[in-house]
Amino acid sequence: MSNLEQKLDAVEKRFDEVTAELGNPEVTSDPSRIHSLAKARAELEPVVEQYREFKSTKTQLEETRQMLAEAEESELKTLAQEEIDRLETELARLTGAVRLQLLPKDPNDERNVLIEIRAGTGGEEAALFAQEIFRMYSLYAEQQGWKVQVMSVNDTGIGGIKEVVALIEGRGAFSKLKFESGVHRVQRVPATEASGRIHTSAVTVAVLPEADEVEIDIDPKVIRVDTFCSSGPGGQSVNTTYSAIRLTHEPTGLVVTCQDEKSQIKNKAKAMRVLRSRLYDLARREQQQQIASERKGQIGSGDRSEKIRTYNFRDNRVTDHRIHLTLHQLGSILNGDLTELIEAIITHYQTEKLKEPDPVQT
Repeated sequence: MSNLEQKLDAVEKRFDEVTAELGNPEVTSDPSRIHSLAKARAELEPVVEQYREFKSTKTQLEETRQMLAEAEESELKTLAQEEIDRLETELARLTGAVRLQLLPKDPNDERNVLIEIRAGTGGEEAALFAQEIFRMYSLYAEQQGWKVQVMSVNDTGIGGIKEVVALIEGRGAFSKLKFESGVHRVQRVPATEASGRIHTSAVTVAVLPEADEVEIDIDPKVIRVDTFCSSGPGGQSVNTTYSAIRLTHEPTGLVVTCQDEKSQIKNKAKAMRVLRSRLYDLARREQQQQIASERKGQIGSGDRSEKIRTYNFRDNRVTDHRIHLTLHQLGSILNGDLTELIEAIITHYQTEKLKEPDPVQT
C-alpha cells in the first residue's frame, strides 16, 4: 500500500468514526458537539467519496488485468486491453484529485473578503479603469450569489474612482478571489485622446480576508476617532452633520475613513469592520514573517510595470502574466465572467503545491 493510500485510509477511518458519533444519542444531546462533528464530517466527506471511487477503480483495474492474463480469445484480450487503458487513465485522474483534496487547506478560504481597489499610474484614465474593475468584481460576486457592500469610496465626480473599499460576503469568497491581488494594467485609447494614441494605466487590487470580531480584540483606548462633515465630489456638502468617521489605530498608524452613511453610528460600525480586517491581515503577515515584502508583493506601488494582468482593448485580450494565459474575451470578463480565469489560476497554484516534497498531509 502506498503512502498516499495509508493517509487516505486514516482519513476514511476518521470519517467513519465521526459518522458513528453523530448517531450516538449521548453525543446528539450536546448541540456544540453536534456542530463540531457535523463540520468535521462535511470537510472529510469529499475526500472520502473520491477515495472510495479511487479504490473501486483500482480494484476494477486489477481484476481486468487478471482477466487479460487468463484470456485465450484475441477478441476478449482486445476488449480487456481497451478497458485497462480506460481504467488507467481514470485512476491517474483520481490519484491527482485525491492528492489535491489532501493539500493543506488555507484556513481563510471560507471567509468574506475585503477588497480594496485604487487608481495607480495614469491619472483620470486609471480612475475610470478602477471603476470598471470594481464593477467587474461586483458582477462576478453577483453571479456567485455573494453580497457586495461598499464600505468607503472616493470618486472623481466624472465616473472614475480614486479608491473604493468593499466587503464581499459569501461562502468561499476568499478562496476564489485571493489571487486577484496585484497590479491590473489597462492598454487602450482614452475617450479624451484626440490622436487615437494608446495609453497604459494601472489599478492596484488588494484582497484581505475579513476577521471575526472575536479574533481581533481592539482596545478602544488606542483608537483615535475623528468626526467631520461628509462631502461629495468637488467639495460639495452631502450633509451638515458630523456623520463621517475617521479611525486611527495609533499602534500601527492604520487609518480608516467612512462617510457613506448618514448615520455616524453606521459609519463607525463600517469603519471598525474595515479596521479589524486590516489588523487581521497585518497579524497574518507577521506570522508568515514577511509582512513588508508580502504587502508590497500584493499591491505594489501602482506602477505600470508591476503587473499581474493586462487588459488590452485594441486586441480584445486579457493576459494573466503569472500563468501566461491569454483570453480574447475582454468584454465578457469585464462583465464579470471571471470563472475561467480564476479557475486557471487556482489550478496553477494547486499544481505548484503538488510539486513540493511530500505534499499530502493528514
